[in-house]
Amino acid sequence: MKYIELTIHTTTEASEILSDIMWNYTDFGVTICDRADIIALQTAKESTFWDYMDDELTENKPSDVLVKCYIAETDAPAHIPAILQDISEAKERSEGCIPFGTLEDTKRTVDGDDWIDVWKKHFRPIHLGKIVVVPEWIEYTPEKDEKVVLLDSNMAFGTGEHETTSMCVELMQEYITPSSVCIDVGCGSGILGISAIKLGAEKAYLTDIDPIAVESALHNSELNAVAKKTVVAHSNLLDDTQVQGDIMMANITGEVLKMLAPSIPKNLKKDGVLILSGIIENRLEMVKSAYEAVGMKVIFERRKGEWFALVLKHAE
Repeated sequence: MKYIELTIHTTTEASEILSDIMWNYTDFGVTICDRADIIALQTAKESTFWDYMDDELTENKPSDVLVKCYIAETDAPAHIPAILQDISEAKERSEGCIPFGTLEDTKRTVDGDDWIDVWKKHFRPIHLGKIVVVPEWIEYTPEKDEKVVLLDSNMAFGTGEHETTSMCVELMQEYITPSSVCIDVGCGSGILGISAIKLGAEKAYLTDIDPIAVESALHNSELNAVAKKTVVAHSNLLDDTQVQGDIMMANITGEVLKMLAPSIPKNLKKDGVLILSGIIENRLEMVKSAYEAVGMKVIFERRKGEWFALVLKHAE
């Protein structure tokens, strides 16, 4: 399905007004791109977790706010003029009170399936030790001892291509046994838990706070015929403290790993291993300290590119 993306340049003060107007004409999404929001989130240290932010964002200089909406191509000829007219009237009513900026507008046609086509074009089988991550639309014959993990195109979380995911998949292969119970915190596509079952683990528990990720993990578990050995939960962590993992994995940002440090070890067996990934160098000591403070010790550290992964155990 094709859409018209309408973008209007405005100000922080007027952005919500434009957003409200746009929502009157579309069910397909409205976005506000405002540097001020990023700065506000960065200062909310207790609830926001950023590993990267361009220093220029904090500089006090004016910038456009972009408000975008998506309208079905067939509705655009009627809806776009109506949106622009409503915005013009709102500006008149707010004259002298709220700055509206230039209100320059641009339009472009987008295909709702474009991202899937791009993903399919560039995603090829990825070899991660014994695991080969294969897009489900590609025929692949595994070599001896290779375990294929199929991923469908309905997801946008974790293909194994990124260093953080590949390190987790590679490291888990050092510890999995046929009796292993594995727990994946922040499962995304389910690639880690599914890989664990493919490598011979007995059970895998997958959790994520994003409902779309949960849906993706469930779908990919079915696709790989491992659903009977996986449990996918829409939650931050496992609520059941009786579930004890031989291997726990968390491939998230350093700030979130720090936040979860007091909670993660409760589901790890006394002799279990914890694999953490998604850590950049300037967050490495922070993460180590957070887990050492709750009785964990680092037994192995690995780096790929700009990213680090840690293997930890309960300190004796």
